[in-house]
Amino acid sequence: MVDAQTTARLILEDGSVFYGDSFGHPQSTAGEIVFNTGMTGYPESLTDPSYYGQILVLTFPLIGNYGMPPFENERDRFRWYEAPKGMISGLVVDDYSLDYSHWQAKTSLAQWLYNQKIPAISGIDTRALTKRIREKGVMLAKLIIGDGDRDFYDPNKENLVPKVSIKKPKLYGKGKTRVVVVDCGCKHSILNELIARDIEVLRVPWNYPAEDEKADGILISSGPGDPALCNETVEHTKNILNKGIPTFGICLGHQIMALAIGAKTYKMKYGHRSQNQPVVNRQTGRAYITSQNHGFAVDESTIPADWQPFFSNINDQTSEGLIHSSGRFMSTQFHPEASPGPTDTRFLFDRFIGIIKS
Repeated sequence: MVDAQTTARLILEDGSVFYGDSFGHPQSTAGEIVFNTGMTGYPESLTDPSYYGQILVLTFPLIGNYGMPPFENERDRFRWYEAPKGMISGLVVDDYSLDYSHWQAKTSLAQWLYNQKIPAISGIDTRALTKRIREKGVMLAKLIIGDGDRDFYDPNKENLVPKVSIKKPKLYGKGKTRVVVVDCGCKHSILNELIARDIEVLRVPWNYPAEDEKADGILISSGPGDPALCNETVEHTKNILNKGIPTFGICLGHQIMALAIGAKTYKMKYGHRSQNQPVVNRQTGRAYITSQNHGFAVDESTIPADWQPFFSNINDQTSEGLIHSSGRFMSTQFHPEASPGPTDTRFLFDRFIGIIKS
């Protein structure tokens, strides 16, 4: 069970120290500190594999008020969460709600974090913390519980994808159309979007030779870390594209596809992690509000001539998607499956299936 609150410290790489109370698992941790501005959706965020190795700051001031939904079995986890376990290294909030109320809640956030062995700190001025991150950029941090200590840890120096990918292929759903999903840290919601469209989904590990599988289409999923370290996935993606198999890349998958065609990626100052990122379709001029979670981006100036920008971020003009001149390959930096966030761009799954069947 969750212990009584103890003193905790959040120490940033620049020497800043924030004091608060522990309300999760009583162990110290370290990682890259990032912030998310979403007002709801913390169960999905805490289990999003893209956050692996990161200490997550939730900027909304009150967290925990609706508890956590069921987590006992695979069906529950597929319905309410994005992975079968917690993915963040630590959680930082302003005001943690000790009492929760929701008809679907089965436990408190604090108890869930304790069960998942994830430390958390409350009582932090997340506005001041977020401002510091925005001014100085994403940095390393450590969350110290009680008298413990940890060294700083940079998750971006290693390939994180093998730590969140499945270990062997797994089949989902039924249908005459088969999509192979390359699992780089795939969210459950991506799988659910495909299954809901009567697609047979073969989910394979990140370094699996998907180009050798019988597939009508291939989806390269989202995931954590630096895409340039996913060398095996990039090489397999080159083979997939050379074979002409209809391909859809999402988030990290977008970056991997870009690397596979010879483009370059770079680390952003503080990334995009929110549910209200505006993007514009470069082909139609229509704008959409999207859910995003990434710290790297594609250098649009380095893409080959037979590829075009598909979407761009309205705030900072960064790349939000690419599309090949043939129309058979496309990618998005944002999450069309949302969860959490707006569902404005779910139609892209229909477009992908349309490409497969055309």
